Amino acid sequence: MSAEIRASRHEATLILTLSNPGAKNALHPDMFAAAIEALSTAERDDSIRAVILTGADNFFCAGGNLNTLLELRTRDRVKQADAVDSLCGWIEAIRDCPKPVMAAVEGAAAGAGFSLALACDLIIAGSSSKFAMSYVKVGLTPDGGASWFLGQMLPRQLATEILLEGKPVLATRLHELGVINRIVADGSALDAALQWADELAALSSYAVERIKSLSGEAREHSLSEHFEVEKQYFVDSLNHRDAQEGINAFLEKRTPHYK
Repeated sequence: MSAEIRASRHEATLILTLSNPGAKNALHPDMFAAAIEALSTAERDDSIRAVILTGADNFFCAGGNLNTLLELRTRDRVKQADAVDSLCGWIEAIRDCPKPVMAAVEGAAAGAGFSLALACDLIIAGSSSKFAMSYVKVGLTPDGGASWFLGQMLPRQLATEILLEGKPVLATRLHELGVINRIVADGSALDAALQWADELAALSSYAVERIKSLSGEAREHSLSEHFEVEKQYFVDSLNHRDAQEGINAFLEKRTPHYK
């Protein structure tokens, strides 16, 4: 069996499963375009309210295949850079997708697999799962936004430690540091993510998509700039039908029903 992205649906949630049997779901170029197209489909499909990225066989992703990287060394630098751009395109597609993208992690997320998890809006992990930026162990530097994400999420000293040492970090430690949202029993990360996605699907998709945008843009703006963006979004949402339904439902002490 070859490396692939398996797409499936659970009610309003699109599940994208990394699958590379016998290689701990290591990344392969064939996966990149398929993942980007699936996220583009999710963006266009109003019936999809959330996306979950997970790995087959209770293992998230071992990152890049070292044999593939050895072969890449035989190509010119343009081809090598193109390979990195393909991964970055996937990362950007996760960040740009207006729907919440959740990572459900079991086993381990290493290298670019860790980058993929960090790109997601929410991370749910099995209690014994591990995360590693192990590039330095083979004389490489990170890609896929790894150093940017960790630099945004953690104090510089902690981010530097994780990147320089390349040692596995337990999910429980990353949860304590605020990188991971929820720790669950091993083997239940996907089920927990699906339950959370169902809860999000019951909310106003209009509001959820704009909240994701506000959260993603917050660090790029000054406070005064962000005031302006928030103001525009608030006025837009106030005039949307979901606000009328949500406010009426609250005042009438009933559950809102968003279209």
